[in-house]
Amino acid sequence: MSEWASSASSSSVGGRTRLLSRDRLPAAATSGRGRVIVLFAAVLALQGADLATVGAFGGQLEGDLGIDHLQLGVLAATVSIVSALATLPFGVLADRVNRVRLLAWAVGLWALAMVAAGLSASFAELLATRCFLGIVIAAAAPLLASLMGDFFPGGERGKVYGYVLTGELIGSGFGFLVSGNVAGLLSWRWSFWLLALPSLVLAAGLPRLLAEPKRRARREGRREEIPWATAFRRVLSVRTNVVLIVVSSTGYLFLGGVQTFGVIFMRREYGLSQSPATSMLGLLGLGALAGVLAGGRVADRLLRDGRVDARILVPSIAFLAAAAIAAIPFAAAWPLVYAMPLFVLATGVLTAGNPPLDAARLDVMPPELWGRAEAVRTVLRSLAVTAAPPLFGFLASAIGNGSGEALRLSFLVMLAPLGAAGAILLRARRTYPADAEAAGPREGGR
Repeated sequence: MSEWASSASSSSVGGRTRLLSRDRLPAAATSGRGRVIVLFAAVLALQGADLATVGAFGGQLEGDLGIDHLQLGVLAATVSIVSALATLPFGVLADRVNRVRLLAWAVGLWALAMVAAGLSASFAELLATRCFLGIVIAAAAPLLASLMGDFFPGGERGKVYGYVLTGELIGSGFGFLVSGNVAGLLSWRWSFWLLALPSLVLAAGLPRLLAEPKRRARREGRREEIPWATAFRRVLSVRTNVVLIVVSSTGYLFLGGVQTFGVIFMRREYGLSQSPATSMLGLLGLGALAGVLAGGRVADRLLRDGRVDARILVPSIAFLAAAAIAAIPFAAAWPLVYAMPLFVLATGVLTAGNPPLDAARLDVMPPELWGRAEAVRTVLRSLAVTAAPPLFGFLASAIGNGSGEALRLSFLVMLAPLGAAGAILLRARRTYPADAEAAGPREGGR
């Protein structure tokens, strides 16, 4: 059995098994585990902050550099597209080299990209710096996923992922609110430079505060030098992993639409000005924060209580429930005072599925493929996030020329794939135990 249920009895009834003892932490993680979580969250926070910066001061960029809406959209999408292409080679490196050292170098290069972005004098120069940033930022996902697997035992990875993912949410809020205000007080250049400073500090601190853990694959004597083509075929041959990737990408597709058109929807549907509309979107962020903190803990608790398929069951229910809750205010023009609590609740329920989904992907993949498996997932997630703005925009234009009602109905239509993803994920409960078993022997008790 995979180490997510290590030291568990081999018998199971009705998808349940009794856990006899908890996983043991790797030696490198037995001290300073809180520090590990904070550092991982800080990496995602910087990533989230950067992705939100261009949207936060887009108007200033247009006026200062003389660019139009299309060019601004290209700048916003460049990081996601280039990062998607660069993630695959970083996935290979994550399974072969010193991950902490590579992560530190990548974060240091982020800082240089931020400085260069702030010095850009034209659209072409700024676009070049964003392309470079997209390359180096691609290192984060596969490196962090691989390190998570070796630092933390399977039985509590859902909870830990919840803590780490809060960094991404906090960073996105920081990038959207703080960077936008700094751009207003000083200039958009200072917003980029503001992000460069913590990036440099984190780059210097990572190798000093974080020791490279021994890979679990090596502890078990497993072969790691797998040709890249063979590795990626193996990643995509695990049925549960493919389902998890598709479901996760569907969730990010919907959230990408909310991030792009949420403020516009609030202004047109409810007649709000820019500041109140932005504040309403901030409330959704608080709901998302509560969701990621709760989702992993609930799944891990169910796992300890013997529910082997908890990391499939929790996100599937979360996706179905989120679609049902959000459909209520999207289906009719409810007053904001009644609609907003439902929007916040739906956002929290939806994001509650992310930590157990992330942990489940490590469960069903062999340790020697963790980096490459996360790289494949990140490519599809990036494509989904990139596709969200034009897809939602096309629906809104087709339904009613982008009015508030058209946006509301567009969100309602896009709830259908979200609910379908939850239903598909329920079926993965059948394949998950076998795929987790095939991923490798349990970590303890051998």
